Amino acid sequence: MPIFLSMSMLTPEMQLLRPDHAPALLAFEQENRAYFAASIPDRGDDYFARFADRHRALLAEQEAGICYFHVLVDAEGKVLGRINLMDAVDGEAELGYRIAEHAAGRGLATWAVREICNRAATSYGLTTLRAGATLDNAASRAVLTKSGFTVTGERRLSGRPGLSYRRSVVG
Repeated sequence: MPIFLSMSMLTPEMQLLRPDHAPALLAFEQENRAYFAASIPDRGDDYFARFADRHRALLAEQEAGICYFHVLVDAEGKVLGRINLMDAVDGEAELGYRIAEHAAGRGLATWAVREICNRAATSYGLTTLRAGATLDNAASRAVLTKSGFTVTGERRLSGRPGLSYRRSVVG
């Protein structure tokens, strides 16, 4: 039976990724694997088998200022989603996000994308964000559009047809 939650019930908090997020983040990825694979490329079995190594690598990239990884957590610390800024170079970064199946469709992704746009400018000194969404992922395309991103062209995402998006995050 699906769980329906409103944004006020979710009370999300966006937190910069930390070492102690690993168990909850792994549970989030495992619980939502099939759901994510329906609209974005699957991470593969190796991702889960080597999760601890991957988590440490993400933290190292974050420490180096290359990427900024975030988790969206509820009041109990359960991960509702993740939102990331990757490959930050020359004031630009690539946006990526995923929301748990039970929390989807309630505005959490739109809230998180708007929040990360603000942080990108105020906390990370970025000026432009890029994103991509496959053509068959209407929900992600809607989130990007509602959050001020504009289509800049076509692209392939893991072999699937998609669109490129861009948004200025300055003033």
